[in-house]
Amino acid sequence: MRYKLEIMDTTLRDGEQTSGVSFGAFEKLSIARLLLNEIKVNRLEIASARVSAGEMEAVKQVCAWAAKHKKIKAIEVLGFIDNGVSINWIKEAGAEVVNLLCKGSLRHCQYQLKKSLNEHIADIKREINIAEETGISVNVYLEDWSNGMKDSPDYVYEMIDALKNCKIKRFMLPDTLGVLNPDSTYTYCKDIVDRYPTLHFDFHAHNDYDLAVANTYAAAKAGIKGVHCTINGLGERAGNAALSSVLAVCHDQLGIKTSINEAKINHVSRVVESYSGIRIPANKPVIGDNVFTQCAGVHADGDSKNNLYYNDLLPERFGRMREYALGKTSGKANIRKNLEAMGIELDEESMRKVTDRIIELGDKKEIISQEDLPYIISDTLKQDNQKQKIVLLNYTLAVANGLRPGAVLKLDINGEVYEAGATGDGQFDAFVKGIQWIYKTKLQRQFPHLVDYAVNIPPGGRTDALVQTSITWEYKGKTFKTHGLDLDQMAAAIQATMKMLNHIEDI
Repeated sequence: MRYKLEIMDTTLRDGEQTSGVSFGAFEKLSIARLLLNEIKVNRLEIASARVSAGEMEAVKQVCAWAAKHKKIKAIEVLGFIDNGVSINWIKEAGAEVVNLLCKGSLRHCQYQLKKSLNEHIADIKREINIAEETGISVNVYLEDWSNGMKDSPDYVYEMIDALKNCKIKRFMLPDTLGVLNPDSTYTYCKDIVDRYPTLHFDFHAHNDYDLAVANTYAAAKAGIKGVHCTINGLGERAGNAALSSVLAVCHDQLGIKTSINEAKINHVSRVVESYSGIRIPANKPVIGDNVFTQCAGVHADGDSKNNLYYNDLLPERFGRMREYALGKTSGKANIRKNLEAMGIELDEESMRKVTDRIIELGDKKEIISQEDLPYIISDTLKQDNQKQKIVLLNYTLAVANGLRPGAVLKLDINGEVYEAGATGDGQFDAFVKGIQWIYKTKLQRQFPHLVDYAVNIPPGGRTDALVQTSITWEYKGKTFKTHGLDLDQMAAAIQATMKMLNHIEDI
């Protein structure tokens, strides 16, 4: 059956219970505006009542903005059964909806409240009357409902029976301790929905067994009318159901319609990542850095042949693009995809050389980025094609506190092996001085003069970026430039130096 599922986002309340996360007033307002205006969730739970003066100020700012833009009914605040204290706090803050926390299991009622079910119901009804008199709409959370259904279902039924004719807009069913699985979620939710077909039920998942999204799927399949999510799966302990994943599953696997604008999910996820300080795992579905990146060359080849490796999770749906990783497993198909994106064409021979070079670099580095590619192409295709007459057989560089940097190296020059050691103002200076000694002392040959030394790193500033070293030399009245490319700047400079030595053999 196709129907519209209501989405309530609780990033600003339950998500803020993530260890180490605390949103400032400006951040709460910013996130609330993004969630309602860009992603277009139906409802927002933005805070718990009575937390602090700072929380009151944040709620006031969000409510003032929401009221101005006629969205105040979408703003909800968690409240408690405290004889109107929470209700008055919420009223003062400018909100109009309370999510009243009640006990959804016999154990919680008996051992935490130390009350009977009838006593607890009386307290709940008193709180609902206070809310009605104050002009506050009421939803109720049945805290620990999942354990209530497992251990004391009659308690749950009696509570709902006693409250079903009260002015309650939604009954919210939380898996407070994350104990459910998809089978039990479906069974319990279907039981409740069938037993009370005229009531509106929400499902609220926790991710302790990594089943929050799967359980939300099961609840929606059972006929639950609303589900609770957070951006990036933030939440207490292992977190809540991630909005991005819930939307993909409900839209694609169940064919359920929602109000959500999928194209904005990635942008808002990045904003929340920045404000919360909790990094999004690279492999997190829909929003992770790697999830739309093909690494294997066979996949890129298949994408070029009638989209053989596509599924319904097209990156464009979520404001993203498909990428093709460059590394030791990529192959020509991945490289061609990256070149197409950059508007570069190579002939087959050049493609073979670049592919070999990428595989070589990939053995040193997990992933080579698209930004690295122009450097690799330049380095590979500008190399001289003649046989290397000068070969660096071995070298070691040393740096120590209080001592001058040193280098020891071994060169094969036209079939003869030479060794040298030197110190210098830096490791590269020591390396070059060692070669100079061989050329001037052993070979009685002129050695080029270093004119300029430049280092280029692809955009992004990553610590694992490839480094291109470009060195300008002057030799016998001629000026020329050589390049080296490696993860290590010193290794790149040494590559450029070896290219220079081979170059001057033909001058």
